[in-house]
Amino acid sequence: MKANILLVEDDMNLGFVVADQLRSNEYNVTLATDGAEGFKRFNDGNYHLCIFDVMMPKKDGFSLAQDIRKIDKDIPILFLTAKSDTQDKVKGFESGGDDYLTKPFSTEELMVRVKALLKRVNIVQEEENASTYKIGQYTFDSENYELKSTDFQKKLTKKEAEILSMLCKYKNQVLPRELVLNGVWGQDDYFVGRSLDVFITKLRKYLSGDDRVAITNVHGIGFKFICPEE
Repeated sequence: MKANILLVEDDMNLGFVVADQLRSNEYNVTLATDGAEGFKRFNDGNYHLCIFDVMMPKKDGFSLAQDIRKIDKDIPILFLTAKSDTQDKVKGFESGGDDYLTKPFSTEELMVRVKALLKRVNIVQEEENASTYKIGQYTFDSENYELKSTDFQKKLTKKEAEILSMLCKYKNQVLPRELVLNGVWGQDDYFVGRSLDVFITKLRKYLSGDDRVAITNVHGIGFKFICPEE
């Protein structure tokens, strides 16, 4: 089974070379060229490994890793960077990185590190479970945008499904509002904020059949998706 890799690299030439090398080794690769796009791509897909450049526009690699760690504590993250100082490496690991490869690097070394990190990931289990969530009496199929229970079925819009996916990843935790805005819309401003509130209201209505499930506002921070643990 092919692993899905998110590569975020603002140097287009290097990005294409690394992506091509990964694909030639039978990996599925999604390439983003800045940190903000990388974060949105992460929320749009299911990945087994992330490879991030550090110095990037809009959102640097360390900040991107920190945001992703708030959603997924386990996915392996490999940093690619020209910085070789011990202090920078320490910052990378503290940001949630699992490995650190200094530029310039050989593609052979990159492949060895990628394989080593992927050994920690149970790909078959993740593929089976990553797109389906149990929400009280509901089942949410995030790939097909379907929310259903024994007496309810709703085809969600893409935005509704993306927001509900993020809430599911943060189940019974506080989900910062700006993570949803940046992850779904790629920006955080007043107008998309109002759109988010409309979508949250719709999702509350869809889930209203189970009084154990709730999307609550956490003042000044974001939302908390409350639902029973399975």
